[in-house]
Amino acid sequence: MPLALLALAVGAFGIGTTEFVMMGLLPDVADDLHISIPAAGHLVSAYALGVVIGAPLLAAVTARMSRRTVLIALMGLFVVGNALSAFAPGNDSLLAARFLSGLPHGAFFGVGAVVATSMVAPERKARSVSLMFLGLTVANIAGVPAATLMGQHLGWRATFLGVSVIGLAAIAALALLIPRDGGHAAPSTGLRGELAALRSLPVWLALGTTVAGFGALFAAYSYVTPMLTESAGFAESNVTLLLALFGVGATAGNLLGGRLADHSLRGTLFGGLASLVAVLALFPLLMRAEWSAALAVTLLGTAAFITGSPLQLMVMEKASAAPSLASSANQAAFNLANAGGAWIGGLAIAAGFGVTSPAPAGAALAVLGLGVASVAYAVDRRRGTPSAGRIVTSHVPDEPAALHH
Repeated sequence: MPLALLALAVGAFGIGTTEFVMMGLLPDVADDLHISIPAAGHLVSAYALGVVIGAPLLAAVTARMSRRTVLIALMGLFVVGNALSAFAPGNDSLLAARFLSGLPHGAFFGVGAVVATSMVAPERKARSVSLMFLGLTVANIAGVPAATLMGQHLGWRATFLGVSVIGLAAIAALALLIPRDGGHAAPSTGLRGELAALRSLPVWLALGTTVAGFGALFAAYSYVTPMLTESAGFAESNVTLLLALFGVGATAGNLLGGRLADHSLRGTLFGGLASLVAVLALFPLLMRAEWSAALAVTLLGTAAFITGSPLQLMVMEKASAAPSLASSANQAAFNLANAGGAWIGGLAIAAGFGVTSPAPAGAALAVLGLGVASVAYAVDRRRGTPSAGRIVTSHVPDEPAALHH
């Protein structure tokens, strides 16, 4: 695999760290800024809103630029956003800084996925995407715990300064390792043409699968801490270690999904979603003992992230005229899944079904994801699209022909 994938993984590590670390710093931020915990929770929403807005917008407006330049510029915006977060004088300015930090998130992963696939042979494309996403999953194992610990001992502002340093390291890696001739953009018809590529039914079915599939994950994962403490009986001091197990499972699932999807993209997607249904359906039972609860958390990460690379590549294929925009839109769909899944899981608890009820609710969402994926498969069969098995990426016009041999 090209060394340039390491640069993308470093950027993904920084983005993953800043996205999830706020959950662990909410009490410190609330205390320092003299706001309530729910008010501090809006900082998480501000970041997610930035992702949803910035992902398709930045990908579209930078479509004519060199992708290498775009990646460096996006990481520069990431550094600025986190530095402003560190020096924010109050809650309003921190909200704005967190929104700014989220803007480059989706576009970075979207453009990065296109660059990653353009540097490898067709039979390694899913694996290349999974290696870029490796930075995101490793962030949950090492980056987030380390950044949270830093914030607790040195203050939450030090955490965002540290994340800014990671961003600077990513910029250096991108400048050194991404080939100057390996990240050219495809000929663009402008913003209207880019958006037109997203009007097809297969694209929206692929995005819908992402929303339902990862909504299933977040319906349960958003409430995994009370499940572990109130149902499985873990002490709160052990939750951080258990969440690291989720990161281990997510890393394993990400790598496994990338390898399997290069052989059968559709089969890997269906298998991952079916596994997610099974894990979530068994979650309430597994949460009755500590050992099985730890296993459940690990399996949840594995099953969910098996689908990451297949979904990313499928969206890129369905909008082959605008792969960067489609890939970025998939990241926006992922964040919509985050918000929607957490909302649905909360409804299950509020309805009085118990602390583990978000997991069966998530299983229902995963079944919905299987249904959407099945409709997408049927549409492809009816249209005669040759993507029912291994993904076809030769449509992407900017990939050097030499890389296919």
